[in-house]
Amino acid sequence: MENYTINIQHTTQPEIVKFEANKFLTKHENFEFKNIDEAAKSPIAQQLFYLPFVKTVYISQNFIAIEKYDIVAWPEVENEVAEQIQNYLNKGGIVIKTDEQQKNIPVTVYAESTPNPKVMKFVANRKLVLHAAEFKNIDDAAESPLSQKLFHFPFVKEVFIDENYVSINKYDVASWDEITMELREFIRNFIQEGNSVLNNDAITGAPEGQNGSETSKTAPKPQINIDELDDTSQQVVAILEEYIKPAVASDGGNILFDSYNEESRTVKVILQGACSGCPSSTMTLKSGIETMLRDMLKGKVDYVEAVNG
Repeated sequence: MENYTINIQHTTQPEIVKFEANKFLTKHENFEFKNIDEAAKSPIAQQLFYLPFVKTVYISQNFIAIEKYDIVAWPEVENEVAEQIQNYLNKGGIVIKTDEQQKNIPVTVYAESTPNPKVMKFVANRKLVLHAAEFKNIDDAAESPLSQKLFHFPFVKEVFIDENYVSINKYDVASWDEITMELREFIRNFIQEGNSVLNNDAITGAPEGQNGSETSKTAPKPQINIDELDDTSQQVVAILEEYIKPAVASDGGNILFDSYNEESRTVKVILQGACSGCPSSTMTLKSGIETMLRDMLKGKVDYVEAVNG
């Protein structure tokens, strides 16, 4: 089992810092504690209140945010706080004491069509995963219990999971009118029963093998370390994250930066989910991204190569 790691994230409010974990901390719930008495159900929050500068503790699905008093500056203490949280979690410390009422929070799932006629997006009222994951077949899905179950339906071709939704690519053997309700109810029940959507040690990010090497989909894939990229690649990633990904995600897909060739001024991106294999998305996205990158990075990008994940 992968250990917890904590990443420090500064916020727009200078008094508040987020300590983001690489795994879920709570079962789809958020909590706010203003003092140690209010934090009776959260041993980790109670422990944090022993730090004299802690004013408020917020606990969400994959992060703990702390609002401090002005007696210290965050740069003086944030690393120690991150280490304390990380050590606590890796020793098996309890984040929130659960009860039956908390376990039975209703789950809702609705179906949403996408530009790809073969893909339907199933959106839940809670966060499902911390990072996107795509599975082309049941062997790929060894670390995703939900995807493995979905592949038992003979009409399920591919599964893509991100944030709070599941995109399913189907075979032509069935129409969406015939199977949407069945899939929607199956996904809702699976989540409601508290089953794991994606195993913690299978968190995926950008694919490995950016230079054409073979990729293993069942093994964890580390996210690209943006600090190791050249300046232009960092700018491309920032543009994709801010301008392209939100629109693509709304259609049940995802786009990943793969590489940048300075000599040919070419950016290579990978399309996932509803975007992968869509009759129109490859050319539409390529054209749109290409135009945006040309305009925003004049003289650095001329071409975009889009490939299906």
